[in-house]
Amino acid sequence: MAMQTTSDNADAEPMMEINTTPLIDVMLVLLIMLIITIPIQTHAVKLDMPRGVAPPTPPRTVELYVDFDGTKTWDGNVVRSMADLDGYFRNAATSPVPPEIHLGVNRLARYEWVAEILAHAQRVDVTRIGFTGLDRFR
Repeated sequence: MAMQTTSDNADAEPMMEINTTPLIDVMLVLLIMLIITIPIQTHAVKLDMPRGVAPPTPPRTVELYVDFDGTKTWDGNVVRSMADLDGYFRNAATSPVPPEIHLGVNRLARYEWVAEILAHAQRVDVTRIGFTGLDRFR
């Protein structure tokens, strides 16, 4: 007489779960191989920059000032006439390194005087001229 004491029907079913441990091991090995084979990234940008001569000393500056009564001064020297100012402008325009002319104007000076100076500078081809002291008028 055969007698069955335990029920093997529950254990007899095939196992439905997959063992993922070897798959994870293979994935990690592949990941390490991928990391090793990636080339090292350099973050530097390689440029071929032109090699030139450094500029010489900065150009000298000339202070041209128009006072409230129309008196013009070139670096502190009073300009007697517009012909003298034209001579100063010609010397500045023909020098090897043209100076920067900083034009300062008194707030009571007439616009005509400033416009006349700019017109004379343009006729002689003075290109490096600019206004100074404009922050006082804000």
